[in-house]
Amino acid sequence: MKYFPVFLSIVFVVRNQALEIVDLTEQLTAAIAPIVSDYELIIIDNASEDDSIEILKQVTKEHGFPNLQVYALTKGVDADTASWVGLENALGDFVAVIEPLVDDIYFLPTMLERAMSGADVVFAMNKQRPKQSMAYRSCFWFFRKTYKLFNGIDMMSEAPRFRLLSKRVINFVLQHPAPALSYRYLPATAGFSKVNLAYSSRPQSTQKKKLRENIDLGMRLMVATTYWPMRLVTSLSLFGAFSNVVYSIYVIAIALSKPDVAPGWTTLSLQQSGMFFLISLVLAMLSEYILHMSRLSNEGPPYHVAQEFTSAVITRHQKLNLEEAETSKRHLAD
Repeated sequence: MKYFPVFLSIVFVVRNQALEIVDLTEQLTAAIAPIVSDYELIIIDNASEDDSIEILKQVTKEHGFPNLQVYALTKGVDADTASWVGLENALGDFVAVIEPLVDDIYFLPTMLERAMSGADVVFAMNKQRPKQSMAYRSCFWFFRKTYKLFNGIDMMSEAPRFRLLSKRVINFVLQHPAPALSYRYLPATAGFSKVNLAYSSRPQSTQKKKLRENIDLGMRLMVATTYWPMRLVTSLSLFGAFSNVVYSIYVIAIALSKPDVAPGWTTLSLQQSGMFFLISLVLAMLSEYILHMSRLSNEGPPYHVAQEFTSAVITRHQKLNLEEAETSKRHLAD
C-alpha cells in the first residue's frame, strides 16, 4: 500500500441516508487513514428529513469517528452547490469530492499518485453508473452534446463529479462570482495541469435522480458557462433584419416591374418589413447588452498565477551583502 505525505480532505454529500452514514464513514476512514499523513472527512447533510442529523451528532462525539466536519444545510440544494460547501471549508493540500455510493473510494490512491506527480486536477469516471429512466438518459444525452458543442467539453467524461483538486485550484475558483456553479467546469477549462482517468466499479446505489432538478442545473450551467445561446439570439436577430431588407428590395422591384400589383400591397409590405427590421435591430442590441452585463457579472479574475519560481541566485542580494559588509568595516575602522 502506497503512502502519501499529504493532508487530504474528502467531501461527500448525504441526504436521507441515516441508515448508511455510519458504514460510509467507516469505509472512508479505513480506506484513507493508512495512506496519508493526515486527513479530514467533510460531510454535507443536504437538508435530510430523516434521522441523519442525530446520527451525525453521535458519530462526531468523543467516542465517534475522528477528523469529521459536518455541515447541515437548512434547505436542499443541488449536488454541486452542496459539494462546494465542503470545498470552501476544506483545509487539506488536496480535496477529493466523491459520491460514496456511486464512486469507488479505493480508486483514490491512484488519483493521489497522479496528483503527487504534478497534476492539479484529477478526474475519475466510473464507467458503471446507476440506471436511470429513459427520460433522464435522453435529456442528459442532449445536454452533453449541446454543452460540448457550445463549450468544447463533455461534462460526463472530461469533468465528472469524482475529482481530486489541489488547493491552488480551489483558491482560483474562489475568485469567481459564482464558485458553487463554476467549480463544476472550471477545473477542466482553466488551464491547470489535469488528468482524466476511468475505471469500472459497480455502484452501491440504485437511487433515481430527479429529472426536474437536473434540468434546472443544466440550464444554469449552460447560461453561466457559455455565451453561445445569446450569440445565437444576436445572429438570428441580425439575420431577421437582413431578410427584411432583402424583402423590401423585392417588394420595390415587384412594384416597379409589375403593372398589375394589388392596390396598397406595396405600402403594406414595406411598412411590415420596416417594422420587423427595427424590431430585429432592437433584439440584436438587447441581446448584446445582456451579453455584456452577463460578462461583467460572471467573469472571474483577468489572470491567475498558478505557480511562481525564483532564481536560486539573486545578484541584488549579493550587492546588498557587499554594501552591508563595507559599511560594517567602516564602522569598525571608526
